[in-house]
Amino acid sequence: MRSSETSPVNLPIPEESRLVHQAKSGDSEAFAQLYDAYLERVYRYVYFRVSDDQTAEDLASQVFLKAWEGLDRYQMNGSPFVAWLYTIARNLVIDHYRTRKDSVALEEIIPLASEDESLDEQVGVMFDLQTMRDALHHLNEEQQQVLLLRFIAEWSTENIAKEMGKSEGAIRALQMRALQMMAKHMQERKCNE
Repeated sequence: MRSSETSPVNLPIPEESRLVHQAKSGDSEAFAQLYDAYLERVYRYVYFRVSDDQTAEDLASQVFLKAWEGLDRYQMNGSPFVAWLYTIARNLVIDHYRTRKDSVALEEIIPLASEDESLDEQVGVMFDLQTMRDALHHLNEEQQQVLLLRFIAEWSTENIAKEMGKSEGAIRALQMRALQMMAKHMQERKCNE
């Protein structure tokens, strides 16, 4: 899923606007450039809200399929294209949890170590990620969204405030409370082991 061509930052607004306009006119190459620019960020956003890589990849792909199908509904009114993608991603994650059947793939139960890392290292990383996901799920929806947009999507506090319709101070307060709650949950979990 991760592409070396993927950009970690937003496209410049004029470039993004041009690509969106071209894509709306049916230019699939322009949409492919938007896909390349934002795939990694959408994937990371989804990954921290679901339980496994495959589901995250599937949902990230669905985000771009829905974006392509609904491109005529997207309006560039001060909000970047990636914000619209995150809205689609958020809705797909919600739908995923509403409809999922609880099952675990065999690969998740018995992960195979890569040549570059020991089984202990791989299990440690998986445990840390799962601990973070568990802690994230103890937060309310707004706190989750703030942390995901800030640290996974790498948005500025200003952009998060605009997206969520709150002041920058309120976003900073939400972020601080969310981080404190996550740290507390992770510490409690560590103490209970």
